[in-house]
Amino acid sequence: MPDSILDSAPDLRPAKLDFIREIITADLASGKHATTITRFPPEPNGYLHIGHAKSICLNFGIAQENAASGARCHLRFDDTNPEKEELEYVESIKTDVKWLGFDWGEYLYYASDYFEFYYQCAVHLIEQGKAYVEQQSAEEMRANRGNLTQPGVHSPHRDRPLKESLDLFARMRAGDFKEGECVLRAKIDMASPNLNLRDPVIYRILHAEHHNTGSAWCIYPMYDFAHPLEDALEHITHSLCTLEFENHRPLYDWFIDNCPVPSKPRQIEFARLNLSYTIMSKRKLLQLVQEGHVCGWDDPRLPTLSGIRRRGYPAAALRHFCRRVGITKFNGTTDVALLEFDVRDFLNSSAPRRMAVLDPLKVILENHLPGTLEQVDIPNHPQNPDAGVRQVTLSREIWIERDDFMEVPPKKFYRLGPDRHVRLRGAHIIRCTSYEKDADGKVTLVRAEVLPGTLGASTPEGVECRAAIHWVDATHGADAELRIYERLFSVEDPDAAEGGFLSVINPQSLTTITAKIEPCLATAEPGFACQFERIGYFVADSADHQPGRKPVFNRTVALRDSWAKKAGA
Repeated sequence: MPDSILDSAPDLRPAKLDFIREIITADLASGKHATTITRFPPEPNGYLHIGHAKSICLNFGIAQENAASGARCHLRFDDTNPEKEELEYVESIKTDVKWLGFDWGEYLYYASDYFEFYYQCAVHLIEQGKAYVEQQSAEEMRANRGNLTQPGVHSPHRDRPLKESLDLFARMRAGDFKEGECVLRAKIDMASPNLNLRDPVIYRILHAEHHNTGSAWCIYPMYDFAHPLEDALEHITHSLCTLEFENHRPLYDWFIDNCPVPSKPRQIEFARLNLSYTIMSKRKLLQLVQEGHVCGWDDPRLPTLSGIRRRGYPAAALRHFCRRVGITKFNGTTDVALLEFDVRDFLNSSAPRRMAVLDPLKVILENHLPGTLEQVDIPNHPQNPDAGVRQVTLSREIWIERDDFMEVPPKKFYRLGPDRHVRLRGAHIIRCTSYEKDADGKVTLVRAEVLPGTLGASTPEGVECRAAIHWVDATHGADAELRIYERLFSVEDPDAAEGGFLSVINPQSLTTITAKIEPCLATAEPGFACQFERIGYFVADSADHQPGRKPVFNRTVALRDSWAKKAGA
């Protein structure tokens, strides 16, 4: 991996500074901060999705852009809820961040490593008369909280003696209470128009095993309490989060101002990434996985980073897409076609070309001697001579796409038909001499002849040949399972569907077919990406593809955007 992702992807830095980078630039210029420290703080309660990619590129990107001043970005797991967090998610997040092109180096942290610090901060709040142990039920607290037009009602335990709260809190830690019997609340303002400030719960009891601390704790801090404290403890200068946390910022600042912390980070909010035809909710993604609507977190139809990696999306294309979307203060929805365009654009320049036939029709080359194999040199990339050439066998029998032959060709159909010519990609021109049909009238076999002297680009005088088609040798070609992926949902906004997001799952989101492929594709390693000429971009599946035994390829993206046309139809 290069020292900086900017070395290998100079497009990562935005052409124009966004408002967050303007703030950071001003802070450095004024001397407010000598350097910049950001963090990417995922909760390990699910797999990262493409929305997280925007935050990763922002936080790590800012650190790299300011590396000259010693800037850095921390990877920190906000693991304060043992009921939903798993080590599997921790490891998947590390893999995703590195795949995207970033490295946290020595700056790897866990919120759970600070549990004692949070506890002491909570004790400090109690001692200062700014927190108390609550023994109302969750339903009573909810009813007494008030709403946007009515102030909350003070808890009967709000003014209990400090020593009593300290004792109860210590007993909570010791495991003397069941879940739900006690919580610790911050004492702020029950009449505040910001509901987040109405004596929020900052500690609850959970008798659950934690992936990092085991059974050492049975009380756990709430996210809103732990997050600002860990930012301050790590000396984060700019705590970047999405707009849904904007109303939480006064609470963030209140904890910073009222707890014994070593620094004062600044929270700044930006708009999250929303994509059409996509859901980003971890809860809904988990539901899709658990109920079997998809095949695991890395299903290529999901927007998870593991899913789009398995589908064959290049990390560079995703970084470029995040740069194009930009950082703003306004929520909106980005057309997923823009992401597909970037993926297609990157693969067009980098992916080698191969041939595969999805709907095979056999062609017999009658003037090709039986048992004779011809080696044809075909460029691996039409625009990149440095990609070299590969040898492809050509025998008496080949496969072509059924759509490349028509009995009665219409105007502007330049492929194969009775007594018509077409070039085999990288090989000879052939002419159809006859064809056979079954009882249902379906063409089952085409007979053709090879025109001598037409290997390469030469075309004999008097021969009209205006198209080239792909093909696969029937003698040495192999069968492969191809998974054709479409969008998982059939409407632009699945979250707004009247029957719920599950009601608009696209039944054609996955089609599996058996195709004929070049011999070299059968032995390709998992993760090998290429363009199937005239069809689309494909990748050897990272889980199921077995070189030489079971070729399995996933379609990454079609050669052009056909979804809008299908949706219109």
